[in-house]
Amino acid sequence: MAASGPQPPSPSPPPLPSISSFSAVSSPLAVAPSRQRGLQPIWQSRGIAAWALWPLSLLYGGLVGMRRVLYQFGMLKTEHPGRPVVVVGNVIAGGAGKTPVVIALVRHLQARGLRAGVISRGYGRITTDCRAATPASLASEVGDEPALIARSFASGPVVPVFVASRRITAARALLAAHPDTDVIVCDDGLQHLALQRDLEICIFNDQGIGNGFLLPAGPLREPWPRAVDLVLRAGGIAPAQTESPNAAFGMRRDLAPYALQSDGTQVPLSNLEGQPLHAVAAVARPEDFFAMLQARGLTLAHTESLPDHYNFNSWKRLSDKRYTLICTEKDAVKLWAQHPDALAVPLQVLIDPGFFAAFDTRLDGCLAAA
Repeated sequence: MAASGPQPPSPSPPPLPSISSFSAVSSPLAVAPSRQRGLQPIWQSRGIAAWALWPLSLLYGGLVGMRRVLYQFGMLKTEHPGRPVVVVGNVIAGGAGKTPVVIALVRHLQARGLRAGVISRGYGRITTDCRAATPASLASEVGDEPALIARSFASGPVVPVFVASRRITAARALLAAHPDTDVIVCDDGLQHLALQRDLEICIFNDQGIGNGFLLPAGPLREPWPRAVDLVLRAGGIAPAQTESPNAAFGMRRDLAPYALQSDGTQVPLSNLEGQPLHAVAAVARPEDFFAMLQARGLTLAHTESLPDHYNFNSWKRLSDKRYTLICTEKDAVKLWAQHPDALAVPLQVLIDPGFFAAFDTRLDGCLAAA
């Protein structure tokens, strides 16, 4: 197993308790999305730069532990909304594919005949209230990921999506508007301890835990390993560094074989072969998106990486009209307002079927106890 925290040169301490801890978002040592990409090379090894930042990670780890204790002893309040809560999150800073997994889980729940709702913080929005995200909502009002989730279920059974800075507030508003909801899925929030949860799913990208250090010396928001119910890892079954006492399963991220126009029309990617493309990505790992486009045989005449959750308000596209603008589906919910000709390529996740079997077993126990 990987070490649960950076303790040179002796072995790391044992894993901490199962309840997650201090949110990287609220930490004074939090790493802004625009800086995460610059730190990524440092986070992949225990080099000089990582060790130079290591003392700060001790401070961060102390804050994590202190907040954990405050919740465990009831000095900070934690609440449950009264329906089974499934939290999909990660312990590393940066993208790991949480939102596509949330969408896949909701579809799985629908296939089982269960009514699911989604809650989120709504990161990047300019509003501060609790509100519903609908297929017509602007990303600036509800956040790009909630907007994407709501649009993913524009047709078919209603899937309520609510955002609030406190997830329990979003959950209560969701249940007030949709009291027949059976299961609440929380997009992100593994470290949001104010919300009690019944199931935790931790997702890793193919870089695992990197150098195993806490922020800012490494990518970890909290020590790992720690108890969660299920682990998903892009690229295959979790390797040694992400092993834990939890059930681990593989998933593969890939692009859909088509791009979407702003009116919902699908354009086969094969139709774009040979065309010069201007690829834009404002996600945690834009290079992954560009590599997947190239793997599909597309020609990227220009690539542009922007900070995760970038709002595109001041963004200027290339003046060369020969280039077709192509982006991620998450970016399209913001780009289409000003550039309706942009093509958005959805990200799909292929999940080990064993994961859903394990998930159902755990969820059934929660539903029976509810």
